[in-house]
Amino acid sequence: MGVSYRFLFDQMVREEWRMHSRMFGGRRFALFPAFLTLLAGGTATFFAVAGASESTLLAGLHVVVALVGLQVGSIGLVGRDALENLLGDTTLLIYAARTLPVSQRRLLLVFVVKDVAYYAVLFIAPLVVGTLPLVVLGGLALGRVPILLVTAWLAFAFGVGLSLSLVGLATRSRAATVAVLGAVAAGAVLRPDLLVAVTPYGLFQQTTPGRVAAALLGPVALGAVGMALFSFDRRTPARTAANQFRALHRRLGNHDPQGLLAKSLLDVARSSGGLWKVLFSQGLVFGVIAVLLLYIPEIVPVRPSPGLTLSTVLALGAFTTYNWLCQFEDEAFFGTYPIDLEAVFRAKLLGYLLVGAPAGLFYLALGVGVFGLGTVLLGAAVYLPVSVYVFGVTAYVAGLRPTELLFDTPVFALFSVAMMAVLLPLVVLAIAYPLDPALVAALSVGIALVAGGVGYALYRRAADKWHRRARRGTL
Repeated sequence: MGVSYRFLFDQMVREEWRMHSRMFGGRRFALFPAFLTLLAGGTATFFAVAGASESTLLAGLHVVVALVGLQVGSIGLVGRDALENLLGDTTLLIYAARTLPVSQRRLLLVFVVKDVAYYAVLFIAPLVVGTLPLVVLGGLALGRVPILLVTAWLAFAFGVGLSLSLVGLATRSRAATVAVLGAVAAGAVLRPDLLVAVTPYGLFQQTTPGRVAAALLGPVALGAVGMALFSFDRRTPARTAANQFRALHRRLGNHDPQGLLAKSLLDVARSSGGLWKVLFSQGLVFGVIAVLLLYIPEIVPVRPSPGLTLSTVLALGAFTTYNWLCQFEDEAFFGTYPIDLEAVFRAKLLGYLLVGAPAGLFYLALGVGVFGLGTVLLGAAVYLPVSVYVFGVTAYVAGLRPTELLFDTPVFALFSVAMMAVLLPLVVLAIAYPLDPALVAALSVGIALVAGGVGYALYRRAADKWHRRARRGTL
């Protein structure tokens, strides 16, 4: 007799809460939704006072929660790595098919359903509650808030289903995955109204039987396709391969004396999705922002600078690159070897610049054909220093475990404040760009350079901070 769905769901929910509450302390983790509500409320108030369109802000909310769903749905990539023992001593129920009388497909299905339910309460509901200032300052009717909550949940589930279906398809055929992504991109450019109509945001815009069916069945259908296509068995015939580490280490030469940079690059390349997942994740960000800039009405009466907007969001999106570079690391591990953490963080910075920066610059170059050369050149000048700022802040506040520590409410609050201190001024300048392009360009580059200097200084202090914490046993 196999393990029931209900039992697995209950145990996975308990496992999720126990893992995070023990890691950060129950009260600190429980405060996370409250902080998200305050953050969302402050953002909604800021844009509403600035003259933002209520419809565009709510569209942005649906985009944000869908992107969070895409990130959560990437469990397919992580799950496949775990089945190959690439995650060290990480042992969650989803990885227990070899020791429990339950199939891998059932474990993955229950895990995805748990994630949708768990994060709907932990993340999505607080974000929706944070839109309440729009009831007073904007045109959001109080009676529409429950509908907004439902469609936001569905948008999150849509993102999870889309990500899972793409990962499942990628396990079968990369060419087919590229073709599907091309078709979706073409639909977004040629008929964005039709594409929006079949998403949960289309249901929020207008409640019709067709849109209700599309919003409800879309996430389920995408998830079912992903589950059906997903290939768990990655075993290949025995083969020989060249020593990639030695070749890469030799090529890097004096830039990588201890092989730490080569290890970091190979960690990303050998994990599921390879280096392509960096380009893919930034491509999602680029696609969403480009469509918003092209087809959704401006949030203020002045159209924002496309290049400055793209560079700011792409720089923030580079946080995922840092995540992947550190996915198999922790500070205590390096304490058992004659390796200074300073060298480790240096390798992460070089890897970040080698892997993440070209992806962002590639999409900025792609934006030249859509938005023109001048504004994109400004974006390129801002992108690199702001990316260094994102790296420095992340390294200093989260060390080598960014995914785990950013669930800690005080750490996440510090990270959010640090990001907003630079990103909000750049967003405001992007909106003000048409009023005085020369002045705005000078101010934007100046802010970016200062931020880059601060990020570099934080990066230099990160190793010492985490070395002290490792010695005190307070990691």
